[in-house]
Amino acid sequence: MGIAYRFLDGDNGEGVPVGILKASIAIVFNTSNTPREREQKVFSDPLELLWKKCIFEFCGVKNFYRKMFGVMITSTNVQRKKWLEEVKSIIEDYF
Repeated sequence: MGIAYRFLDGDNGEGVPVGILKASIAIVFNTSNTPREREQKVFSDPLELLWKKCIFEFCGVKNFYRKMFGVMITSTNVQRKKWLEEVKSIIEDYF
């Protein structure tokens, strides 16, 4: 506490924190062994909500981008190299 968020004076942690993280954007790259269609249908992509609402917005970062790569277990070296190129391109676009 005190680096990414703080509570208002008199709040002992029961209220809503104030985000103070000094970042203009957060980017998360995840890998998965679950096909995207199944992830959406069965799980409703809980990681998206977790990263966006429970971590970054909580800490004051409003601009968020997340990309999930997979299915890892069946991917080839060629596919993984393409994913790394995509990561590079995304980073270059944002920074």
